Parts: sequence; C-alpha cells; structure tokens
Amino acid sequence: MSEARATRVEADRLGSLELPADALAGIHSERALRHLGFSGRRLADYPELVRALALVKRAAARANRAAGQLGAREADAIEAACQALAAGEAAEALAVDPLAGGGGIAVNMNANEVIAGLARRAGVVLDPKRHVNASQSTADVCATAQRLAVMDRWDALAPALAALVSALGAQAEAGRAVPTIARTCLRDGLATTLGTLFEGHAEAVARRSEALGRGVDALRAVNLGGTVIGSGEGAPTAYRERVIGELAALSGRALAPRASLYDAAQNADDLGAVSAELAALARALVKLGSDLRLLASGPATGFGEIELPPVIEGSSFFAGKSNPVVPETLLHCAFQVLGCDRAAQAALERAELQLNVFEAVVAVNVLDALAMLARAVPHAAACVRGLHADAERCRSHAEHAHESGA
Repeated sequence: MSEARATRVEADRLGSLELPADALAGIHSERALRHLGFSGRRLADYPELVRALALVKRAAARANRAAGQLGAREADAIEAACQALAAGEAAEALAVDPLAGGGGIAVNMNANEVIAGLARRAGVVLDPKRHVNASQSTADVCATAQRLAVMDRWDALAPALAALVSALGAQAEAGRAVPTIARTCLRDGLATTLGTLFEGHAEAVARRSEALGRGVDALRAVNLGGTVIGSGEGAPTAYRERVIGELAALSGRALAPRASLYDAAQNADDLGAVSAELAALARALVKLGSDLRLLASGPATGFGEIELPPVIEGSSFFAGKSNPVVPETLLHCAFQVLGCDRAAQAALERAELQLNVFEAVVAVNVLDALAMLARAVPHAAACVRGLHADAERCRSHAEHAHESGA
C-alpha cells in the first residue's frame, strides 16, 4: 500500500478545504479551479502575465516596506518568491483559468497564494492577503499586470512586422522592372509594374504597425495604487506615491499613473484600442495573403505572376502540386485575430458602473492575438522574401491586355 499523502486544512468564510500539505496554492485557488474554469487555459500559459504579476507584487512589497506596511523580512521574502515565480519555478501551481469571472480575483489570489507558498518553502510564513496583497486590490493589480504583459508581447511582434515591411519593400523595388497589368474589380485595368502592388502592401503594414505601437505605448499609464474603484481606499498615501515608480524601475518601462484612476477602473478602452489596431492589422494581412494567392494562382489557368517558395507538399492527391499554404496560414491567423477583437469589444461593451469586471476577456484576447501574429508574421516575411516573379508571364499579361484595349 502506498502511504497517504500529507494534507493541510485551510479555511475561508465559505468553510474549509483539505489540501496537499506541500501545495503552493491555497483554498482560494482551489475553489476557482473547482468552480470557474472553462477555457482550458491556465495562468501559467501566459508567462508574460505571470512575470508582470510578479513585478507588480515586487513593486508593491517595496512600496509597502517604505510605507511601514511590511517588515524587511516579509518584503524580502515576497521579492524572492516573485523572482522565482517570474523564472517559472511554480508554473504547475498557476493553474486557474485567466478568463474566470469575478474581475480577476482568481488570478490575483492564485498569484498571492503561490508567492506565499514559495516563501513558506523558504522558511518565511506569509499571509496571501495580509502580506502579499497588502495595499492592493485585484482591480489595480490585474489591470496593471495585463498592460505590462501586452507591452512584452508587442516587443516580440514589432520586429517581426518590421521584417515583413522590409521584405515587401524589397519586392516592391525588384518589381519596378517587371511590367504587368493592374486589375480593378478583377478585370484588366491600367499598365503598371508588379512593384506597385508590393509598395502598397509595405506601406499598409508599416502604417498599421506604427498605429499599433502607439496604442501599446498608451498602456504605460497604469492604475496601480487605485485599489478597487480608483479611490486608493486601503492603501496608505506613502505607498501610493511610491508604487508606480518602483514598478517602473523593476520593469524598465516609463510608467505613469492614469490621469483619472476612477476612469481606469471603469473603462478599459486603452486595451480595446490595441485590440482594434490588431484587427486593422489583421485586415491588412488578409489582403496581403489574398493577393499572394491570386498572383500565384494557376499556373496554367490563373494569374501565375509569382512563384511562392514551397514549404510542404501541396497535395496528398496531386503529384507535384504546390499550394499557397503560407498565405493561407496567414489568413487563418488573421481570421482568429479578428475573432479575438470581437470578443474584446463585446467585453468593453459590458462595462458597468464603477468597474469593468470583464476586462480579463479584453486582455487575454489581445495577448492571444499578439502571440498568434508573432508566430505567423515571420513565416509570411520568409514567404515574401523567397517569392519570385515570373517576368515573362507578367509581360505577356501586359501585352495581351494592351492588345485587347485595356
């Protein structure tokens, strides 16, 4: 017979639960796991968000220590546990659904309990609420961490978009020497060069990337210190005056308080604006993917003006067939991003009174969209870099269109 696993009992105002003695998370996390999970996601699946939560908790510990709310031993233990959390040492314990209802309470308490659990393993007893969550509310902790996480994911996407713009620009330059025919309404139009189409794509992606970057930059205004509704209730003045500065120093980002912390609690339109910009970028990528498919169609019965680099066999049936699989994958990604934006905008529309408790839906969908694009865009850039124009086919189209009177 196997030995019975040691347990511990924790209590809250709903009652008590028996937990494994060595579990890092506690009763609040366990209740969330039992009653609130639905998406199949775990907090640990969003490492940028975990790292952001760890930074917020570290900054709060430093500000609380300076404000006299925590002793040096407690503050140091929180910081050490947060560093371990950010390094991924407790991923298995960060299991709550980031889309759980309740305005982020499950996420905040999961982080609080795991930080306390890590400190307990190091020999320091911390209370998840009284120590780790001192001077904080779920509302300002999660909102601030979500914005930091979005900034981190944008840092991964921005260079990929720049590489795509560069690849499109190079094709625009190369295509200036390739005459073809422009199409409007999918009918022959004016004589042009292949480069003009790629020039338009390069400009569009660059423009959308710049607009998205401006939207992400606006997220540097955060509401940490506003606690539940923006009043700062429960946080001493000395803590509030210091905490964002501590977070800026730890994160290396130029953070500032929102102009109105009441507004910040009620409205997540800054995150919504990022989602809308992601959707606008997705639409530009839909056109790019669609145009690449059209230009590569055929070859005998389609446009056949470009040849895309093959990356996998195009068909399990037709021997030697090469399909535009990378542009089609880009389209799939763009469709998913558009779906993320619809979910985000729906959550914005449901904001009520003093707090938008659905902000997690906005944040998670923005994070998902950024992550998908960061994976798909490099493939698209490689495809654009590797494509070749069929100059003879392009010239033939231009000549035939001229002969027919186009």
